[in-house]
Amino acid sequence: MNKYKKTDHQGVDTKGLAQIGRRGFLQVSAASLAFSSLGFEPLMGLVEAPMRVGLIGSGWYGKSDLWRLVQVAPVEVVSICDPDKRLLLEAAEMASHRQKSGRKPRTFADYRKMLREADLDIVVIGTPDHWHALQTIAALEAGAHVYVQKPVSVDVREGEAMFDAARKHKRVVQVGMQRRSTPHFIEVKERVIEAGLLGKVGHVEMCCYYPMRANGNPPVQPVPDFFDYELWTGPAPLRPYDGLPHRRWWRAFMEYSNGIMGDMCVHMLDAVRWMLGLGWPRRVTSTGGILVQTEGKSNTPDTQTATFEFDDFNAVWQHRSWGTPTDPDYPWALFIYGEKGTLKASTMMADFIPYDQDAKPIHFDCLYEREQYPEDLTEDGIELHAAPATRRHMSDFLAAIRMRRRPAADIEEGYISASSCILANLSLQLGGRPISYDPLQRIVPGDEEATLLLSRPYRSPWLHPAEL
Repeated sequence: MNKYKKTDHQGVDTKGLAQIGRRGFLQVSAASLAFSSLGFEPLMGLVEAPMRVGLIGSGWYGKSDLWRLVQVAPVEVVSICDPDKRLLLEAAEMASHRQKSGRKPRTFADYRKMLREADLDIVVIGTPDHWHALQTIAALEAGAHVYVQKPVSVDVREGEAMFDAARKHKRVVQVGMQRRSTPHFIEVKERVIEAGLLGKVGHVEMCCYYPMRANGNPPVQPVPDFFDYELWTGPAPLRPYDGLPHRRWWRAFMEYSNGIMGDMCVHMLDAVRWMLGLGWPRRVTSTGGILVQTEGKSNTPDTQTATFEFDDFNAVWQHRSWGTPTDPDYPWALFIYGEKGTLKASTMMADFIPYDQDAKPIHFDCLYEREQYPEDLTEDGIELHAAPATRRHMSDFLAAIRMRRRPAADIEEGYISASSCILANLSLQLGGRPISYDPLQRIVPGDEEATLLLSRPYRSPWLHPAEL
């Protein structure tokens, strides 16, 4: 029997479509067909009134996520929030040109003021990681559904609180782990894993060898008038201001993130978990540190290995922000080793290599949609290879709201994947000590020190959601 049972990608029950009305049929069929690698049907025209959307965090990926949402549904962007006035006004002006109404959204510096309006159906969160928990929970309490970027949190307790809040308020939370909606990943899952071509899986490797770790030495300088640095920092420690933290600089610091482990491993680990039907790892161990790039301010590891132990095999992560990739064709990727063959997959392509010399290898290419969405070609900073996946992820998010079901990357999945990466960093912090988190008791059994580290202290007057 095939261990990896084939299921519908979105978990949608497609039986009995003939018994429901035309509108319901359109909604269900769009939800189930939109993610097929053979085609994509946007949700335009399926909503009687546009859903009202607010964006928190109008930087690079916040805007990118928002424009993908605008592309697949007739939403109305009514509010945008950012403590950087220049980014905020730029995003509001862009939104007025992007959406059909032509209206310019209201602008806010403080997300709490934006949410007090209590008129949003959806909130998209594209802020740095240290903000995700407070803003997601506040949006849920305001009655909105949430699309939040990965990783969901910077500590495990935040993830617990986000999961609890989503279930309490009965709202949909889609996490930006769009590998679950990436066309060639879906095809790989169906044609290789679910078809049993790998046989028994005995080992998984994941890696990132991008030279992506910002590591400069900019001087301390005055905060510009257009930027509220105090508000941007929020619950995190207040570092001396040494330039705008946007895009890459904030990710260089553990004060706001979990480094490359939280940024890149979370994607590949989540993809492996989704493809192979895995839950929590039984144990996590990690070693590494700042071993080569010692000259700058960054305090995130430039070299790290983490082992995630599951029941039948280990999944091993390795990153280096220096040197050359082990496989030049797959510098950020996952490798699944089965008794019948090996699967390589990245955001750009995938390959199945059978051990049987008489069997044919299978190659999978990334889907681009340049002709269907020509506006992508002029968008600053867009990841063209990721745009189709994000559009499908947004479409799934909307379908989940309408059909009152879990989305592809539900908050529970985001909580598991992000927390697993956080546990790896805690193991590193504790000298490579193995960490076994119990998600039912929400402790590390027999390790009081590690249990205390499941929560990071917040800067006053902000309160950690676990304290509330």
